[in-house]
Amino acid sequence: MSVFDVQEEFLLDGKPFKILSGAIHYFRVHPCDWYHSLFNLKALGFNTVETYIPWNLHEPKKGKFYFEGQLDVQKFLDMAQDLGLYAIVRPSPYICAEWEFGGLPAWLLSEKDMRPRSSDELFLKAVERYYDVLLPKLVPHQLHHGGNILMFQVENEYGSYGQDKVYVRAIKKFMQDRGLEMPLFTSDGPWRATLRAGSLIEDDVLVTGNFGSKATQNFADMQVFFDEHHKKWPLMCMEFWDGWFNRWGETVIRREPEELAQAVKETMDLGSINLYMFHGGTNFGFMNGCSARKQKDLPQVTSYDYDALLDEQGNPTKKYFAVYDMLQTYYPHLKQDKPLYKECLEEKEIPLSNKVSLFSVIEDIAQVKESVYPQTMEDLSQEYGYILYRTNTLVDADVERYRVIDASDRVQFFVNEKHVTTQYRDEIGDDILVESIRKTNHQLDVLVENMGRVNYGHKYLAHTQHKGIRTGVSADLHFLLNWKQYLLPFENSQNIDFSKEWHEGVPSFYRYEFNIEEVKDTFIDMSGFGKGFVWVNGFNVGRYWEKGPFMTLYVPSGLLKQGENTVIVFETEGKYKENITLKKEHIILEYANEEEK
Repeated sequence: MSVFDVQEEFLLDGKPFKILSGAIHYFRVHPCDWYHSLFNLKALGFNTVETYIPWNLHEPKKGKFYFEGQLDVQKFLDMAQDLGLYAIVRPSPYICAEWEFGGLPAWLLSEKDMRPRSSDELFLKAVERYYDVLLPKLVPHQLHHGGNILMFQVENEYGSYGQDKVYVRAIKKFMQDRGLEMPLFTSDGPWRATLRAGSLIEDDVLVTGNFGSKATQNFADMQVFFDEHHKKWPLMCMEFWDGWFNRWGETVIRREPEELAQAVKETMDLGSINLYMFHGGTNFGFMNGCSARKQKDLPQVTSYDYDALLDEQGNPTKKYFAVYDMLQTYYPHLKQDKPLYKECLEEKEIPLSNKVSLFSVIEDIAQVKESVYPQTMEDLSQEYGYILYRTNTLVDADVERYRVIDASDRVQFFVNEKHVTTQYRDEIGDDILVESIRKTNHQLDVLVENMGRVNYGHKYLAHTQHKGIRTGVSADLHFLLNWKQYLLPFENSQNIDFSKEWHEGVPSFYRYEFNIEEVKDTFIDMSGFGKGFVWVNGFNVGRYWEKGPFMTLYVPSGLLKQGENTVIVFETEGKYKENITLKKEHIILEYANEEEK
């Protein structure tokens, strides 16, 4: 059995070992493509793969655990080992990762008194129950047990959030008590304040830094911190940001390949490196995160392309070859190979086969819960998706004034199943004026979308992460009562009866069908639609929005099949097309000015 140790250098079987790692999140890549991505990492000349573990996917409902298919982390580790790759695994409860709620399961928010990422007993007990199931699956994959895992992360950038060392030490103990024996580490920004707040340097837990440039200065700052605590440790950048994530309505961020290659060289000359990301992949379903801002949060997009060395599809980019050539020049001893490529389907027009309005099928597809006042998504035991709130009210004025008080994230207001207005961010709470006939009844419907919880920053524990209507809906100055709440988590595409009526201008479902002889990747062009998400053969491939910048959704070949395939679009804006197009690459908007966003 091999032995890995942390001394003044990383040692593998007693010999100095430089960790050359790349991040591939198994949960963001279809299992049919794991080998492709891992092979290309090995072909680059790197020796290690790094991955987070998302608690919210593995325990989406309290006490219900899943480790199959795309969540089979053990199979992913075995595949990496078969290719000769070591692994760094980050099973910390919180992962950030531009992932919904930073990886914490949303059901934690139903515990009113719980404080996540703290020594709060309620939170720690939830972590322990999770670790009782997760960690035994990782134990046999440790290097000294014949596996390939070199290290485990205790907490992720905690120094950018808190300094509750009782909490961080508890997580460390939970890991060790359940059989994790390989070296542990924390990762934080490389400056003293974050290193001091987030690390367990006093407990001999390795400290690593996260940055994307200026390695000489950042490593020097880390070395000063090490010296203060009399530690002689190897330097490692645990997240070398080779690109960046994207938000709706913002220009895609790019980095020059040659500049990146030189920055990687600077880092490698001084220490070890983990490229974040090597292959970004996709925020399938409703798993995109959200950037916290003081006044208004900014949800992130479905694509996690990240401008990484492999594109979202998993194919090498110009960055890949810039780093490849740099390694060949300055580190000729590294063994490299020719990378793999995947092809796409030929472009194809798919005709619309059926359409039906949400209001026509709402009773068939939604669980209904009633209450006097509207309740939040969390109070209704729903984690993701949408809720339709419905009540009836007597009209008192020729122009009735309604307001949706404190809702998140985006609301669409309907009177008698006719769209009146859409409110988002700053508009929620503004007056909604409806011309009416006095003493008649109105059916009010409020469709609320959860666009993703914050994954980083000061709002992580705030009530703002509770989705849906948090306070109520008023007419004139009084709150309306007696609500029906139609839960729409959209966990599958079943029970949508396309034989029922479709009405123009309201949220609806659109079905498209097509046949293929050979299964390959593709990109669905959502240009001409407004906002919503898409199922492909029953799998939610993610959200789209006409704001861009990504106008297409990536569909891996593993979601398609020979013969007939079905695409179902849930569209909330009343916009659709008689045909949709399968493309061979992303369509990305470039914004000339703010008004275009």
